[in-house]
Amino acid sequence: MPSAVVSPQTTTTPAGNRRWPPIIWAALIGTFAIRALGFAYPFLTYHCDSLGLSAQTTGWVVASFGVGWLIGQVGGGWLSDRIGPRATLVYAMATATVILPILAEVRSSTGLITAALLTGVVYDAARPVITTLIDDTFPTKPQQVLVSGWRHFSVNIGAALTGSLGGYLAATAGLPTLFWVNALACAVFGVAAVLLLPPCTRRRNDSEETKAGYTHAVRDARLWLLSMASLCALICAGSVFTALPMLMTSDGLDATAYGWTQVANAAAVLILSPFMTPWLSRRAAHGGPMTGLLAVSALLLGAGMGLAGLADSTIAYCLAAAAAVPGEIILFIAAGDLVARLAPPGAHGRYAGLWGSNLALAVIAAPLLAAWSLSHGGGVTATWTTCGAGALGAVLCWPLHSSIRTADARLTL
Repeated sequence: MPSAVVSPQTTTTPAGNRRWPPIIWAALIGTFAIRALGFAYPFLTYHCDSLGLSAQTTGWVVASFGVGWLIGQVGGGWLSDRIGPRATLVYAMATATVILPILAEVRSSTGLITAALLTGVVYDAARPVITTLIDDTFPTKPQQVLVSGWRHFSVNIGAALTGSLGGYLAATAGLPTLFWVNALACAVFGVAAVLLLPPCTRRRNDSEETKAGYTHAVRDARLWLLSMASLCALICAGSVFTALPMLMTSDGLDATAYGWTQVANAAAVLILSPFMTPWLSRRAAHGGPMTGLLAVSALLLGAGMGLAGLADSTIAYCLAAAAAVPGEIILFIAAGDLVARLAPPGAHGRYAGLWGSNLALAVIAAPLLAAWSLSHGGGVTATWTTCGAGALGAVLCWPLHSSIRTADARLTL
């Protein structure tokens, strides 16, 4: 019979005073490290271009990475609930340590597509695992929102280093070096997980497992609405890493210029996060669903990244990347709060993994949308499609809010 994972012991320490358990600090520092040195995806397009691959083949390689990302989010969430966060994280990092060097050295299109698929599976596998750790460690919504906000902060600061350091290494040591460094970072994080994260004991709980299974999740209409609204917003947010390089390449700008857009994006995060994260935490304390803020984030992201379609210089692209930041911060915090609200006991990893799969879908959709826009009107078309995606995400938040309120009302009867 299936077994469920026992959560780590929760803490009653207020999240606001930063007296967090060591496992949370380890998770945040590890998140920063693998994002800062996570060169595989942001520079995959440039790697394919350096090998002389056609635009069509490059598109297949990038899309296969996105398919792997999708598999990794769903599988990572399931494993986190079944065998525990530490074991899941260790397995994912060990796999990444092996597969990333293969992606760096393989030259055939078939080999690249296969390696990109496998890399995608483990590239962001830490996301649902760390979401489970946060939800299991902190008992209240404001605490979870605050820590999740600082996790997003560490991700974006890491992304700044990814762009700037990656651009420098690409110019001096070559693109394959980026993938080897990425593999080394994953190896170190895997070892740190073994040493610092506590093992999860397991117990039998058939009723909880039945309730918390994926069958229950995929039948949850609220999760579907949240996923569709988030996907629209994430297509806009993901454009910073997917569509932006394509738009910049069409304007003759190189990887170094792209690196500067990531610096601008992270600089805006550095400035805004200390103000926005505590404010969003206080909003979560009020107890209501953050659907309105999710709608605002979709509109801000659509408008912010829509500016990239009108850009034609490094400075203009940097401004567009920075303009998207308020929407990014709100999106990940509001969506994280809603996922925690919807997930039944014992299913935090599954729900987080299913929501995280929207990141993978956005990674697939954003470059395809950008490629279509560039071939059907250029930057102006890209602006309209990006703004339209953001607007659709905001509209979907209305039925999401109604469904959550209806479900809450039934529970109080």
